[in-house]
Amino acid sequence: MERMVRINFRDKVLKEYPAGTKFKEIAKEFQEYFNYKILIAKVDNELVSLESELTKKCDVDFYDRSSIVGNGIYSRSLQFILVLAVRRVLGKTADVIIENSIDKGVYCEIINASIDKSTVKELEKAMREIVKEDLIFTKVNVLRKDAIKYFKSEKREDKVHVLKYISTTFVNLYRIDDIYDYFYGSLANSTSLIDDFKMTYISDNGFVLSSPTVYMPEYTLDYVHHKKMFDKFLEYAKWGQCIGVENAADLNEYVSKGSYGELIRLSEAYYDSQLTRIADQVYENKDNIKIILIAGPSSSGKTTTAKKLQTYLGSKGIKTHPIGIDDYYVNREDTPRDENGEYDFECIQALDLKLFNKHLTKLLDGGKIELPTFNFVTGEREYHGKTMSLEKDEIIIVEGLHALNDELTSSIESRYKYKIYISPLTQLNIDNHNRIYTSDTRRLRRMVRDSRTRGYTAEDTLKRWAKVREGEEKYIFPFQDSADTVVNSAMIYEIGVLKVYAEPLLFSVPENSEVYPEARRLINFLKNFLPIPADQIPINSVIREFVGGSCYE
Repeated sequence: MERMVRINFRDKVLKEYPAGTKFKEIAKEFQEYFNYKILIAKVDNELVSLESELTKKCDVDFYDRSSIVGNGIYSRSLQFILVLAVRRVLGKTADVIIENSIDKGVYCEIINASIDKSTVKELEKAMREIVKEDLIFTKVNVLRKDAIKYFKSEKREDKVHVLKYISTTFVNLYRIDDIYDYFYGSLANSTSLIDDFKMTYISDNGFVLSSPTVYMPEYTLDYVHHKKMFDKFLEYAKWGQCIGVENAADLNEYVSKGSYGELIRLSEAYYDSQLTRIADQVYENKDNIKIILIAGPSSSGKTTTAKKLQTYLGSKGIKTHPIGIDDYYVNREDTPRDENGEYDFECIQALDLKLFNKHLTKLLDGGKIELPTFNFVTGEREYHGKTMSLEKDEIIIVEGLHALNDELTSSIESRYKYKIYISPLTQLNIDNHNRIYTSDTRRLRRMVRDSRTRGYTAEDTLKRWAKVREGEEKYIFPFQDSADTVVNSAMIYEIGVLKVYAEPLLFSVPENSEVYPEARRLINFLKNFLPIPADQIPINSVIREFVGGSCYE
């Protein structure tokens, strides 16, 4: 008699299947619960290939591309399809380097071959053919030394170097067709599930590969070129090449030789040079610039950047006055609510725009204001006699979520504003096919800071992240092109430092938590980096804002 095994789907549906049934067969029965194709199974809170078989009683769920976990799986799977397409179209010696996120896609460059617009069209056509072939992404667990031997034979030195520094005995590889590759995160079940994407030729050997996002899972949007952001990425990439650090292996080599202190100093100098240029620009236009506005996504280092910029401007004789946007929240009872009936503190209407603009206008007209202080315990604005006024040539500095939105400063003419967009735009890759997500860097920064300053667990931070990202998509990213300049707050050494603080926190995430799969992915991500002590990080560094010891605290 056939042995039957019971599964529990979301505590709603109990079903029985014959032992040995593949999860891809089970997924067909639950596809109606999802708007997009199921990519992978979650079995007792572990990610499992749809090719795996049901063997015991378990809790089962699935991911499609509309979730954070599923969207990451979709992106990595699409990038592996690109790797195969490059080999088919351009030959075995050609390869693709998946560089960084830009707009709703990733910027890629071809090496060991030349391409133009027609080549990119050929690659896209080859990728669509691979999708139709319905090739299985097969996961294999192999000895690390055997993986290194294989990649040496394939002349894939980027893989050889990164695997050298991973301490585990076994590593996971994925295979499609005749190619094996290393990815630190899970992939989908098959190529046929990755059916929506676009490719846009940029210049030279570069193009952008775009796909649906968590915030627009319905279809792939057309690529929009953000020149300032793109140029900043390229600038940082060239700088990384100059100092010989382009991927995790290069960074690990510095650490293994005990040279991380030199790398810290180089990175800090690069960051400071950006603020020096800004201070020079402001000084040259000091007769016009009355207000500096600094915005960027969560954990970009806005606070430290604003403080350091004050110092640089002060060294040029320009006195600045910071104003905290958070002190202009409306009273909690007047805060708008979101679609779930909860207070929406992220939206710009949560601020008293009328009062804020009234104060700005009065200051610029030579008047004096009494600054409010928002009491986050009572949810009310208070006044404690703190006043502010401006002398001639003094400048206001405002940093916060909505700083680049002209609605925040509608009473001030554009010619008086200098706008800065800040984000940790890392150029560092793990290897040619594994990029470092800017959002992962920010999430690790926030996790470490939340634990240190607010007592939040890693689970708390991971659970809040979706809401944070939603706010960024609505209130920050649409305004990034209005910035006069972009500051890259990424430190080329920082993942090694954050690993020391974040890794233990991630291991604390309970196995039954909804964010456990994402915690495991981040742990696997950090395995690619050697730890770096924080002892040589300057006290005025952006990284000190997160790990502690900042002179600005």
